[in-house]
Amino acid sequence: MEDYLVRAIAKKAGVRGIVCVTTNLANNVAHRHETSPTVTAVLGRALTGGALMGALLKVQHRVALKLEGTGPIEKVIVEANSYGKVRGYPGVPNVDLPLKNGRYDITGATGRAGLLTVVRDLGLPELAESVTPLATGETDTDLNAYFNQSEQIPTVVAIGIDVNEDGETPALSKGKVAVAGGILIQAIPPYDENIIVQMADRILELPPIEELLTSGKTPEEIMALLFAGMEYDLLEKRPIQFHCDCSRERSEKALITLGREEIEALLENEGQAVIDCHFCHERYVFDEIDLELILEEIE
Repeated sequence: MEDYLVRAIAKKAGVRGIVCVTTNLANNVAHRHETSPTVTAVLGRALTGGALMGALLKVQHRVALKLEGTGPIEKVIVEANSYGKVRGYPGVPNVDLPLKNGRYDITGATGRAGLLTVVRDLGLPELAESVTPLATGETDTDLNAYFNQSEQIPTVVAIGIDVNEDGETPALSKGKVAVAGGILIQAIPPYDENIIVQMADRILELPPIEELLTSGKTPEEIMALLFAGMEYDLLEKRPIQFHCDCSRERSEKALITLGREEIEALLENEGQAVIDCHFCHERYVFDEIDLELILEEIE
């Protein structure tokens, strides 16, 4: 199944919903960072959370999530925009913990103690930043805490990922994401808080989203299950994809900000500068001639 999300609104009930599938995104980023199965599960959940948060934004707005805990993975950074473009990376990619109750130990990898930082670029002179304590180290429960504490908007987030443990077939090799996806339900004013409680109960009554997607259910069909008995409008279907906006030009600007002395030291000691993008691992090499041209530009 292609990665995409659908957005819907039930005006009379005062609630909107987003359902997404992010399997290919999770596999793409895991492959780039050569993550262990445990980190793949953590990272896939965070990427899905980023995709859901991005779907709440207006055009040309962006959001960044940083989950920073006491666990061995240390941190996970995810960025997403309003167009369904998402990127991310883990602090330590090779953490591999034993299964706990038959599932990957996401809380153990992230750590219960820590902070979730949400930074939104809304096109204003200053970025909007909110920091909340980690609830469990799992992205959905941490985002639920963020919405209810920082934004004070009744919201329910549910994220699921199935990372193959056995590797029985080439299509599902060990550590590959079999399926990943998420649900976000949010009240819209004027609203009745009871509707969110009802929707949360409905999510709990349904099979987990990873099981629904594995069974062949599409995001549209999952949305229909969520809004069963309500009048709702399906607003859009939007593709989700990995995208990194790093470039040689941006890397050059970063070098310029180092200043003349730092660049001269690079020339003398290294003879070149290498910039490795944290998100996509693209390497930009600036040789001696490149650095001399940058010095001329600074001059």
